Amino acid sequence: MAKMKKWGILALIGGVIYGALELAFRGYTHWSMVILGGICFVAVGMLNEVIPWEMPLVVQMLCGSLIITALELVCGCIVNIWLGWQVWDYSNQWGNLLGQICPKFSVLWYFVSLIAILLDDWLRYWLFLEDRPHYRLF
Repeated sequence: MAKMKKWGILALIGGVIYGALELAFRGYTHWSMVILGGICFVAVGMLNEVIPWEMPLVVQMLCGSLIITALELVCGCIVNIWLGWQVWDYSNQWGNLLGQICPKFSVLWYFVSLIAILLDDWLRYWLFLEDRPHYRLF
């Protein structure tokens, strides 16, 4: 139960931050993006629960990008294709898959993952008294 509460708090923080980033850069967002942002934030944050801290940060960022891209594909297939909400459409982007993901945004998620990794680690340290973060870049 404590883990669920922690993940809920982290998902709320991550979702609100992602929604705010979309508002700042796109000028609009959709409530489903707040949910997806929260899920992505928790999933990327769980990397250190699965892999050792000694894994280089650049590799963690790659894992984060792959996680976010996979979750974006699943969410896009549900909200855009199945439900027809048209929240986003990457059909005009090179290398897109079903108009839901594309290499350009996977690269963006690589760099966004750095923010998520660092913020999640420090929030876990400050709010939940977990291990103090430490990193290896390469």
